[in-house]
Amino acid sequence: MGFNNLLKSLFGDKSTRDMKHIQPIVEKVKAAYPEIKALTNDQLRAKTKELQQKLQDAVKDDKEKVKELKAKIEETPIDEREGIFSQIDKLEKGILDKYEVVLNEILPVAFSIMKDTARRFAENDEVVVTANDFDRELAATHDFVRIEDDKAIYSNHWIAGGNDMKWDMVHYDVQLFGGVVLHQGKIAEMATGEGKTLVATLPVFLNALTGNGVHVVTVNDYLAKRDSEWMGPLYMFNGLSVDCIDKHRPNSPERRKAYQADITFGTNNEFGFDYLRDNMAISPDDLVQRAHNYAIVDEVDSVLIDDARTPLIISGPVPNGDDQMFEQYQPLVEKLVGVQRKLATQYLADAKQKIAEGKRNNDQKLIDEGFLSLYRSHKALPKNKPLIKYLSEDGIKSGMLKTEEIYMENNNRRMPEAVEPLYFVVDEKLNSVDLTDKGTDWLAKEVNDKELFVLPDITSQLSALENEKDLDDQQRLDKKDELLNHYSVQSERVHTLQQLLKAYTMFNKDDEYVVMDGEVKIVDEQTGRIMEGRQWSDGLHQAVEAKEHVKVKEATQTFATITLQNYFRMYHKLSGMTGTASTEAGEFWDIYKLDVVEIPTNRPILRKDLDDRLYKTAREKYNAVIEEIQDMINQGRPVLVGTTSVEISELLSKMLTMRHIPHNVLNAKLHQHEADIVAKAGLSKTVTIATNMAGRGTDIKLSPEVKAAGGLAIIGTERHESRRVDRQLRGRAGRQGDPGSSVFYVSLEDKLMRLFASERIARVMDRLGIEDGERIESSLMSKSIERAQKKVEENNFGIRKRLLEYDDVMNKQRTVVYEKRRHALMGERIGMDITNIIWDRVVNIIEKNDYEGCKDEFLKVLAMECPFTDAEFQNESRENLEEKAFQMAIADFKRKTDRIQAVAFPVIKQVYEEQGAIYERIMVPLTDGKRMFNIPCNLKEAYETEGKSVVKQFEKTILLHIIDDCWKENLRALDELKHSVQNASYEQKDPLVIFKLESVKLFDDMVDQMNNRIVSILMRAQIPVMQQQEVQEAAPEEHSQRYNEEKVDLDDEAQKAAASQDTREGAQSKEPIVKDKLPGRNDLCPCGSGKKFKNCHGKGLE
Repeated sequence: MGFNNLLKSLFGDKSTRDMKHIQPIVEKVKAAYPEIKALTNDQLRAKTKELQQKLQDAVKDDKEKVKELKAKIEETPIDEREGIFSQIDKLEKGILDKYEVVLNEILPVAFSIMKDTARRFAENDEVVVTANDFDRELAATHDFVRIEDDKAIYSNHWIAGGNDMKWDMVHYDVQLFGGVVLHQGKIAEMATGEGKTLVATLPVFLNALTGNGVHVVTVNDYLAKRDSEWMGPLYMFNGLSVDCIDKHRPNSPERRKAYQADITFGTNNEFGFDYLRDNMAISPDDLVQRAHNYAIVDEVDSVLIDDARTPLIISGPVPNGDDQMFEQYQPLVEKLVGVQRKLATQYLADAKQKIAEGKRNNDQKLIDEGFLSLYRSHKALPKNKPLIKYLSEDGIKSGMLKTEEIYMENNNRRMPEAVEPLYFVVDEKLNSVDLTDKGTDWLAKEVNDKELFVLPDITSQLSALENEKDLDDQQRLDKKDELLNHYSVQSERVHTLQQLLKAYTMFNKDDEYVVMDGEVKIVDEQTGRIMEGRQWSDGLHQAVEAKEHVKVKEATQTFATITLQNYFRMYHKLSGMTGTASTEAGEFWDIYKLDVVEIPTNRPILRKDLDDRLYKTAREKYNAVIEEIQDMINQGRPVLVGTTSVEISELLSKMLTMRHIPHNVLNAKLHQHEADIVAKAGLSKTVTIATNMAGRGTDIKLSPEVKAAGGLAIIGTERHESRRVDRQLRGRAGRQGDPGSSVFYVSLEDKLMRLFASERIARVMDRLGIEDGERIESSLMSKSIERAQKKVEENNFGIRKRLLEYDDVMNKQRTVVYEKRRHALMGERIGMDITNIIWDRVVNIIEKNDYEGCKDEFLKVLAMECPFTDAEFQNESRENLEEKAFQMAIADFKRKTDRIQAVAFPVIKQVYEEQGAIYERIMVPLTDGKRMFNIPCNLKEAYETEGKSVVKQFEKTILLHIIDDCWKENLRALDELKHSVQNASYEQKDPLVIFKLESVKLFDDMVDQMNNRIVSILMRAQIPVMQQQEVQEAAPEEHSQRYNEEKVDLDDEAQKAAASQDTREGAQSKEPIVKDKLPGRNDLCPCGSGKKFKNCHGKGLE
């Protein structure tokens, strides 16, 4: 430590260096402030307009060039458009860079404007200005503004989060530091009570001046709504529009308008879901989001670390999605688990007896037999509480691990011998439960069917079928279908059984989940909060529902998915704020390239952080905690007790009740009472039990009497694996210079201590003669525990980074597909994309086939004769053949599109001129010879473009339909692949490497299939003879969409779509699609949008 201190004294620490770089910018703000303070109210608002104009003037020329280039696109030949689009992209990137330069120039003035706006509202009950149109609009919808003659009068109190708030805050100097850090695209770490929400107003106001939009991201909808209402008037006073997406339904005009506002508040989930919904839109009018410009993420560690890899999924029903076996086999599995539990208890009792007797008599053989019984009990039910308690005793766990090593030698050669007496084997590390032969026999007897839970050897069966000589082709095909169907049913049955076993043996009620309102709800292991709408994947959630006898939801399939991590990496500039980020600084930099800057506190921290108190057993520890609580109450101090789980919260609650100590409990079950409980937590002699991170974002305020008594006392009942979580708990005390204290109680039975050197510490305690109930309290011990936490954090980061690599594979594919989809939707680049697809097909056909194959493929895919002879194929270069074939294919395609225009336009002209007042949109029929496509077109646009818009609309409809269909299938295949590659580890191969290789093949196959389908339809398109009397009016477009959405909690590395749940008010349940039958035209679309099939993904398809 001495060397580190020497380095700090010579070069300063990172925090000091960061502040040194930011200090000159803050000095410029202070220098600019007096001039801004001297302005009148009207002059202050005019200064904002002046800054906005300066920003627009800086990019005016570039914007004009972009406009000119876009105007040229339609006149430019398709094969020359790529250069124009490249210029546009380069210019648009340059515009963003120029904005950043000017924003840095105007920062001192913009920060001063926001600071002085806050001062004027704090010092005056009313702020009077000359009214403009924006003020009049505000006065019609907001109570804090009223119009009198030509004046707009802004009141300094308004409703925010349901409370009448009077503005009383002005930015102080360290908040200016925080504002600069956020503007620079970094993370500002600020202590509790330092006013993060107020700090954010500075960079939000500055960056909103560009008009490109700023997103303020919160962890829940209450904070999003509250902060938009609380800070909104400061922005509105200066002419900026503010809205909150969580106040409006998805895809509504109001939600779209919220995104057009200068400043948009919302939750991380809703921003992510809106991105997915936009990438399922079938009309540009359905889009709500603009380009991702700048986002500030509140509680950034929670969003970008804890929640980052949780996938947001939009899903819909699958055929026979409600035809599941969980409820059918639940009683059978419950009975099987009961039999195994009895066996595990017997083995544990046998182990205790033999080990104790063997140690007494020094009989090694008896000890070995005892440890084998203990190992069998562990493999039977590893979460059995008596077993966990016995394993915490000195030398017991290490003895069991030595026994495991013996049976795992030579690639698990003797393992069957160890687990033979069990009905099933549970492996916590692999997160798996496997039936043994004994378990299979038991099940066979229970159901009187030996084969019911046995997977047939499908490979051998199919091979035998191929060798049968007395079957004709049709009989062989029927027999093959029968075998595959039987295998599918058996596979589903075995999978159901495994998930039910996992639900019973590895997931405990009130620990991993709670049951509320007839639903299973997952509890966050770190925060103890209910994670609404989140579900375990791969049928596990349905298995837990069956176990708890609540309604089992139907199965679904994924339509669109993204992780928050990859969503937020799309922003041009990203920053965040939190009270605890430095412990994860490495991860923020590696994944998001976000630097963490510690902002000094406005007042020195007076909280006393005491050394950890270490006890031998959990019982001794909890008794000591109760004594400490009683002592704090006697001193007149409020107490906040932090726990790591709901179970410990309830245990402590029972202990306090037995001592007749009044207290409040805040956990997943009582989450709805959080605001009331936190409001009372700072009162004298109040005891509040909460999970470590409960109450994040809320300050516990203290009265003068409580401060005099010593402030808030924080008591941690266990060290968490993450230092960040412990620091968040400590941070509840000591806000804004308040007094307080924090101390953690630890026992050798705690999870972290079991993982790291509990036996070594136990030997030290024995050597020191520590009696039961006595404690060790030493700074060396506290530092040792923090080092253990650091190791766990590094390990967790490694796991998260590996999961990121899996997700990156899907993200790269998603980026490509969504870009193609956006081109098709907007129509600007669709011609270029179709040209590229035709070129790709031509090259693919020529490179992968001989001449006969080329003839077949050109006819099959491109609907044209082979454009070269056999002799040319043999003698000419591939490049010449490809160019020649491409030019002929493009000419052929153009002839067909010209023909469509020529046939359609006379009818369109006649209908428009004679019945234009009746029809706004009409259906134009097109066919590829197999199917009929009814293409909805705007009649006026079709008339003015002489039928060109009909062709474009047809191309757009076909591309959107096929891209969506292929992408949906690719998502399903990737889910299955991620699950199946985990078995590669048994062959000493890296599952990630296999996943990357196989996913590339899957994507290439999808692109091939997608391009073939697109070209095949477009090259065969023709219009049947149209008669005016046959013209049909197209149904009006509906823009309101509703989907099934969920955040899926991963029970292993496989990211799978789970059962859907729409958590919004008024959500409608969706009926499953009947297998082998398309929905009717007037049925709901299976994508879950809430539209009729004919107006959504079935648009134009019959």
